[in-house]
Amino acid sequence: MQILKKTTLTQYLIEERRRYPDADGQFNALILDVALACKAISAAVAQGELANLHGNYQEGDGESINIQGETQKKLDVLSNDYFIQMNEWGGNLAGMASEEMEAPYQIPKHYPKGKYLLVFDPLDGSSNIDVNVSIGSIFSILRQKNPAKDQVCDEDFFQPGNEQVAAGYALYGPTTMLVLSVGQGVVGFTLDRVLGEFMLTHEKITINPDTQEFAINASNSRFWEPPIKRYIAECLEGETGPRGKNFNMRWIASMVAEAHRILMRGGVFMYPRDNKDPSKAGKLRLLYEACPIGFLIEQAGGRISTGRAPLLEIQPDNLHQRIGVILGSKNEVERIEAYHQEDLNEETDASPLFGNKGLFRE
Repeated sequence: MQILKKTTLTQYLIEERRRYPDADGQFNALILDVALACKAISAAVAQGELANLHGNYQEGDGESINIQGETQKKLDVLSNDYFIQMNEWGGNLAGMASEEMEAPYQIPKHYPKGKYLLVFDPLDGSSNIDVNVSIGSIFSILRQKNPAKDQVCDEDFFQPGNEQVAAGYALYGPTTMLVLSVGQGVVGFTLDRVLGEFMLTHEKITINPDTQEFAINASNSRFWEPPIKRYIAECLEGETGPRGKNFNMRWIASMVAEAHRILMRGGVFMYPRDNKDPSKAGKLRLLYEACPIGFLIEQAGGRISTGRAPLLEIQPDNLHQRIGVILGSKNEVERIEAYHQEDLNEETDASPLFGNKGLFRE
């Protein structure tokens, strides 16, 4: 008889729960429901065009547009439905919020309610669906601070990232993985398709504080702020430049895939604030992209920042708030933060008469 040599996700959660004798099981049940949604999405992604799931989602006479102003893919809509269906019934949640929904999702009255909130991006990187590149799902678990409320509102979700109870993502690539933190470091599980179970394959994931790899959308370089231009220019100068070493650039256009690479081998990922659209503080969404990924990064010893401030300390004020993101190997992120601080100091110290913007320029 073959004996299992790997720990299942269920076993891992039970072991973690034993550290808290007063735990009631809601938290474990919620994570297992999220994992079930990720298994269902993984199966759908694997089918792709065989199940007619590629292409854009049609609603009425045209393509459906979500609250972000983005055209929804069929798999976007299906993934969002899976997250709702797998999590609304269990009695663990007070409400949910998603990239694909304008307002919070209310738990139907015929289901019991719990003490947690679930925030998720059901299918990150969906622009890669039709070219068969890795995509994923991102989720964050928060406490409902006012459990007596009958319905949740936007403000219930406005909690800074350092107040998350847990966060994680599923990566749908050559294998399906679930990467998770419950506040005690980061672990990774790989889906065993024969057993239908997530098995612990990556214990105590940590990020090397130094790296020679960065990821950024270089097509936006003309819109970057000076600190980002400076950092990238120094990297590109290689071993003959001020950094004294060569760098490689990567870009997948899927935050889950970018974050996973950094967790596995280090690196820096940047989608910084720029002046391409001054009305937006960044491209990525704070609550269901930046905060959960940032929680994982910092639990693994890395760092996440806006460049100007620690990202996990940012107080959200909008359900779909956007923000600039710099994350990854700690020493590199801190270097970029220092460049932002130097730039800010130069602006502050500049004399109105003799500074760079004064009357007496050289």
